[in-house]
Amino acid sequence: MKQAVSAEGAKNEAVLSPRRRRILELTRQRGFVSIEGLAEHFAVTPQTIRRDINALCSQDMLLRYHGGAGLPSSVENEPYPARRVKQLEEKRLIAELVTEAVPERASLFLNIGTTTEAVARSLVRRDGLRVITNNLNVAATMSENPAIEVIVAGGLVRSRDRGIVGEATIDLIGQFKVDIGIIGISGIDPDGSLLDFDYREVRVAQAIIANSRQVYLVADHSKFGRNALVRLGHLDQIDRLFTDRPPSANMRESLLAAGVKVVYPQERTEAAS
Repeated sequence: MKQAVSAEGAKNEAVLSPRRRRILELTRQRGFVSIEGLAEHFAVTPQTIRRDINALCSQDMLLRYHGGAGLPSSVENEPYPARRVKQLEEKRLIAELVTEAVPERASLFLNIGTTTEAVARSLVRRDGLRVITNNLNVAATMSENPAIEVIVAGGLVRSRDRGIVGEATIDLIGQFKVDIGIIGISGIDPDGSLLDFDYREVRVAQAIIANSRQVYLVADHSKFGRNALVRLGHLDQIDRLFTDRPPSANMRESLLAAGVKVVYPQERTEAAS
């Protein structure tokens, strides 16, 4: 599987220093790099390499290990409590943009994820919506408004995040055809692949895509280039991407090729170009 890294809270790789770009390249080739080995390779002090690695780790491009660094895992997502408190302002901005785009009295799918939960907290102000979800956190939020009808999919409830998955979930989703499916994602590969960590969650998201007239993808900038194990689909299945900042040039090319409309706070709406 192609290796990729997150750009969370960071500049694009293209604006990294040459040494830090080379550290990323070496880590992708080897899987793990040691501080001493890098110091010798670049003929700099170990302290200099530590600063480079700390900077790359702060951007979620690498993970720090004893004596060195490795690639972020493509197998397991971060724990839900950690994800819930990350990128709060970015998720809030995305949620506001989605709320502006959802028409009156629309029918919606909302799936598992902390970004879709942020969307629910914004959408709860709207009356007349019909929401179908496999996320108990979303259901609890939306049901606070008695003018919103909430339908919860059956299935296995995951204790870690109160998401619902399984065949019963997919069967329930298949009984509807909604106006808009709103889905989150763990990573977007530069080739346009949509990636996630749990194949059961992916199957539910695929059912949501198949049963939605329009599909809105909600993803902050940290998801661009982030690696994950399971392929959910491709950008060409998405109508709009709601994010918090303009994508990189490479990602914009993939979005343009897929015909995805990009919405972000600076300019609100633009066609990917």
